[in-house]
Amino acid sequence: MAAQPTTAPTTVSAAHLDATEILALVNARLDDDKSEDIVSIDLRGKTSIADFMVIASGRSQRHVGAIAEHLIEALKAAGVKNVRVEGQPACDWVLIDANDVIVHVFQPEVRSFYNIEKMWSGTPRP
Repeated sequence: MAAQPTTAPTTVSAAHLDATEILALVNARLDDDKSEDIVSIDLRGKTSIADFMVIASGRSQRHVGAIAEHLIEALKAAGVKNVRVEGQPACDWVLIDANDVIVHVFQPEVRSFYNIEKMWSGTPRP
C-alpha cells in the first residue's frame, strides 16, 4: 500500500489589516515623521478606489522622500501587501497606494497647485 502524500503545514500569514487600521498606522507614521497639514478624507460611498485618502506635506524633497520611505517600510512591516508607489524619485509628490488607503505626500507648493483636497472632500484647503 502506497503512503499517502503529506501536505506541508500552511503558514499563518499576518492578519489582514482593515482600512481603519491601515489609516491609524498611516496617521501615526506621518505624525512621527513630522509631516505637516495631515488631512484624512473618508471616501467610503464616494468611490470604489479606496476607503480613505490621506494627504500630507513635507518641508522639502528630502523630507517628502523620508516620509514616504518610512511609511512604505511601516506598511510592509505591518503586513500590508502589494503597496504601490509613484513619484518617489522626484519627491515633489509621492503617491502610496496601500490598497484601502491612498496616501499623497507633497511639497507644499505642489500640494497647493493640485489642491486635491478640494476635489475629494468638496471643501477647499485654507
